[in-house]
Amino acid sequence: MATKKKSKTKTNTRSKELKSFKLGEAETNYPSSYSPQSLEAFDNKNPGSDAWTTFVCTEFTSLCPKTSQPDFARIYINYIADKKMVESKSLKLYLFSFRNHGDFHEDCIQKICNDLVFLMKPKFIEVVGEFTPRGGIAIYPYASYAKRVKKYQMIKDHRFMNYSPGKYSMDLSKIY
Repeated sequence: MATKKKSKTKTNTRSKELKSFKLGEAETNYPSSYSPQSLEAFDNKNPGSDAWTTFVCTEFTSLCPKTSQPDFARIYINYIADKKMVESKSLKLYLFSFRNHGDFHEDCIQKICNDLVFLMKPKFIEVVGEFTPRGGIAIYPYASYAKRVKKYQMIKDHRFMNYSPGKYSMDLSKIY
Protein backbone atom coordinates (compact mmCIF):
# COMPACT_ATOMS: atom_id res chain seq x y z
CA MET A 1 0.00 0.00 0.00
CA ALA A 2 2.83 2.40 0.86
CA THR A 3 4.35 1.83 -2.61
CA LYS A 4 1.08 2.81 -4.29
CA LYS A 5 0.80 6.03 -2.25
CA LYS A 6 4.47 6.88 -2.89
CA SER A 7 4.02 6.34 -6.63
CA LYS A 8 0.89 8.53 -6.72
CA THR A 9 2.69 11.34 -4.83
CA LYS A 10 5.61 11.11 -7.26
CA THR A 11 3.17 11.34 -10.22
CA ASN A 12 1.43 14.40 -8.70
CA THR A 13 4.77 16.11 -8.10
CA ARG A 14 5.87 15.37 -11.68
CA SER A 15 2.56 16.72 -13.07
CA LYS A 16 2.94 19.96 -11.11
CA GLU A 17 6.56 20.27 -12.20
CA LEU A 18 5.71 19.85 -15.91
CA LYS A 19 2.53 21.95 -15.86
CA SER A 20 4.41 25.21 -16.47
CA PHE A 21 5.93 23.93 -19.73
CA LYS A 22 4.18 25.01 -22.93
CA LEU A 23 5.36 21.80 -24.52
CA GLY A 24 3.24 18.74 -25.09
CA GLU A 25 0.37 20.78 -26.46
CA ALA A 26 -1.76 19.12 -29.12
CA GLU A 27 -0.08 21.11 -31.87
CA THR A 28 3.54 22.19 -32.03
CA ASN A 29 3.94 25.71 -33.34
CA TYR A 30 7.28 26.14 -35.04
CA PRO A 31 8.74 29.65 -34.94
CA SER A 32 9.14 31.35 -38.31
CA SER A 33 12.03 33.56 -37.21
CA TYR A 34 14.91 33.50 -34.71
CA SER A 35 13.26 32.80 -31.37
CA PRO A 36 15.36 32.67 -28.19
CA GLN A 37 12.11 32.95 -26.22
CA SER A 38 11.38 29.36 -27.32
CA LEU A 39 14.03 28.13 -24.88
CA GLU A 40 12.87 26.73 -21.55
CA ALA A 41 14.87 25.52 -18.57
CA PHE A 42 14.09 23.24 -15.67
CA ASP A 43 15.76 22.74 -12.31
CA ASN A 44 18.79 20.45 -12.22
CA LYS A 45 18.07 17.92 -9.50
CA ASN A 46 21.81 17.36 -8.96
CA PRO A 47 23.45 20.80 -9.05
CA GLY A 48 26.24 19.65 -6.70
CA SER A 49 27.39 17.03 -9.21
CA ASP A 50 29.30 17.51 -12.43
CA ALA A 51 27.87 15.62 -15.39
CA TRP A 52 28.13 16.18 -19.14
CA THR A 53 25.00 16.61 -21.21
CA THR A 54 25.34 16.49 -24.99
CA PHE A 55 22.79 17.41 -27.62
CA VAL A 56 23.34 16.63 -31.29
CA CYS A 57 21.22 18.35 -33.90
CA THR A 58 21.84 16.66 -37.24
CA GLU A 59 19.47 18.86 -39.26
CA PHE A 60 20.36 22.46 -38.42
CA THR A 61 19.71 25.03 -41.15
CA SER A 62 20.16 28.76 -41.40
CA LEU A 63 20.38 31.22 -44.27
CA CYS A 64 23.44 32.87 -45.75
CA PRO A 65 23.04 36.58 -44.93
CA LYS A 66 24.46 37.55 -48.34
CA THR A 67 22.74 35.13 -50.76
CA SER A 68 19.82 33.81 -48.63
CA GLN A 69 20.82 30.30 -49.70
CA PRO A 70 20.34 27.62 -47.04
CA ASP A 71 23.29 26.43 -44.99
CA PHE A 72 23.21 22.99 -43.37
CA ALA A 73 25.06 21.79 -40.29
CA ARG A 74 25.32 19.40 -37.40
CA ILE A 75 25.33 21.24 -34.09
CA TYR A 76 26.89 19.72 -30.96
CA ILE A 77 26.09 21.24 -27.58
CA ASN A 78 28.13 19.90 -24.65
CA TYR A 79 27.55 21.32 -21.19
CA ILE A 80 27.93 20.86 -17.46
CA ALA A 81 24.77 22.16 -15.81
CA ASP A 82 24.61 24.23 -12.67
CA LYS A 83 21.13 24.96 -11.28
CA LYS A 84 19.23 24.86 -14.58
CA MET A 85 19.11 22.56 -17.60
CA VAL A 86 17.65 23.19 -21.06
CA GLU A 87 14.45 21.34 -21.96
CA SER A 88 15.13 19.32 -25.13
CA LYS A 89 11.96 20.08 -27.12
CA SER A 90 12.35 23.80 -26.48
CA LEU A 91 15.94 23.47 -27.74
CA LYS A 92 14.66 21.75 -30.87
CA LEU A 93 12.18 24.57 -31.53
CA TYR A 94 14.87 27.17 -30.84
CA LEU A 95 17.34 25.55 -33.26
CA PHE A 96 14.54 25.26 -35.83
CA SER A 97 14.00 29.02 -35.51
CA PHE A 98 17.31 29.60 -37.32
CA ARG A 99 15.79 28.11 -40.50
CA ASN A 100 14.80 31.55 -41.83
CA HIS A 101 17.51 33.46 -39.98
CA GLY A 102 20.32 35.01 -41.97
CA ASP A 103 23.64 34.95 -40.15
CA PHE A 104 27.18 33.78 -40.79
CA HIS A 105 28.04 30.32 -39.43
CA GLU A 106 30.30 31.70 -36.72
CA ASP A 107 27.60 34.12 -35.56
CA CYS A 108 24.96 31.35 -35.37
CA ILE A 109 27.20 29.23 -33.14
CA GLN A 110 28.15 32.16 -30.88
CA LYS A 111 24.48 33.22 -30.65
CA ILE A 112 23.43 29.67 -29.63
CA CYS A 113 26.16 29.59 -26.99
CA ASN A 114 25.23 33.04 -25.64
CA ASP A 115 21.49 32.25 -25.53
CA LEU A 116 22.07 29.01 -23.64
CA VAL A 117 24.42 30.73 -21.19
CA PHE A 118 21.76 33.40 -20.58
CA LEU A 119 19.08 30.72 -20.06
CA MET A 120 20.95 28.22 -17.87
CA LYS A 121 24.09 29.89 -16.54
CA PRO A 122 25.91 26.53 -16.84
CA LYS A 123 29.20 25.67 -15.20
CA PHE A 124 30.62 25.05 -18.68
CA ILE A 125 29.23 24.94 -22.22
CA GLU A 126 30.59 24.57 -25.72
CA VAL A 127 28.77 24.71 -29.04
CA VAL A 128 30.33 23.21 -32.16
CA GLY A 129 29.01 23.65 -35.69
CA GLU A 130 29.96 21.38 -38.55
CA PHE A 131 28.61 23.18 -41.61
CA THR A 132 28.52 21.24 -44.86
CA PRO A 133 30.75 22.56 -47.63
CA ARG A 134 29.44 25.20 -49.96
CA GLY A 135 31.75 26.45 -52.65
CA GLY A 136 34.23 23.78 -51.59
CA ILE A 137 34.70 25.13 -48.05
CA ALA A 138 33.44 23.53 -44.85
CA ILE A 139 33.27 25.74 -41.76
CA TYR A 140 33.53 24.36 -38.21
CA PRO A 141 32.96 27.22 -35.70
CA TYR A 142 33.40 26.69 -31.96
CA ALA A 143 32.19 28.81 -29.03
CA SER A 144 32.47 28.17 -25.30
CA TYR A 145 31.84 29.66 -21.88
CA ALA A 146 32.82 28.74 -18.32
CA LYS A 147 31.90 30.12 -14.91
CA ARG A 148 34.67 32.01 -13.18
CA VAL A 149 35.65 28.99 -11.13
CA LYS A 150 39.16 27.67 -11.64
CA LYS A 151 38.04 24.10 -12.43
CA TYR A 152 35.65 25.19 -15.22
CA GLN A 153 38.01 27.83 -16.55
CA MET A 154 40.66 25.10 -16.84
CA ILE A 155 38.25 22.89 -18.81
CA LYS A 156 37.43 25.82 -21.11
CA ASP A 157 41.08 26.71 -21.66
CA HIS A 158 42.12 23.10 -22.25
CA ARG A 159 39.32 22.32 -24.68
CA PHE A 160 39.79 25.61 -26.53
CA MET A 161 43.55 25.12 -26.92
CA ASN A 162 43.07 21.53 -28.08
CA TYR A 163 40.10 22.15 -30.37
CA SER A 164 40.20 20.86 -33.91
CA PRO A 165 37.35 19.87 -36.26
CA GLY A 166 35.81 16.60 -35.10
CA LYS A 167 37.51 16.70 -31.68
CA TYR A 168 34.37 17.34 -29.59
CA SER A 169 31.76 15.90 -31.91
CA MET A 170 31.10 12.27 -32.70
CA ASP A 171 31.12 9.78 -35.49
CA LEU A 172 27.61 9.77 -36.93
CA SER A 173 27.58 5.95 -36.93
CA LYS A 174 27.10 6.28 -33.17
CA ILE A 175 23.99 8.42 -33.65
CA TYR A 176 22.05 6.28 -36.11
